Amino acid sequence: MKKSVLTRYRTMAYVTGVLLVLLCLGMIGKYVLDLSGADGFTKVVGIAHGWLYILYLVFAFDLGSKAKWPVGKQLWVLLAGTIPTAAFFVERKVSREVEAKVTSDDGDLAKA
Repeated sequence: MKKSVLTRYRTMAYVTGVLLVLLCLGMIGKYVLDLSGADGFTKVVGIAHGWLYILYLVFAFDLGSKAKWPVGKQLWVLLAGTIPTAAFFVERKVSREVEAKVTSDDGDLAKA
């Protein structure tokens, strides 16, 4: 597996995680604190998160298929972009695991 597959996944995991946290903060500002500018903010961040989450799904699926993950693990990684802050923890765990596989495997995973 190429290192770029992991890099794409990591980048989109961070972007998706940050946007989801911002969206949650915007929703709190809009509905709990009644902030006037929060409506436009949540609209923009929500749209951005929605579109970029689709890219996250594509990159996470690509990584999972090349790493030959079981279906349960693949689903957990795909859903991590919908739970605030989960993407950060899942990304860290996945990155360590995949980097260890890439460096330890001589042929199978490195050629994928």
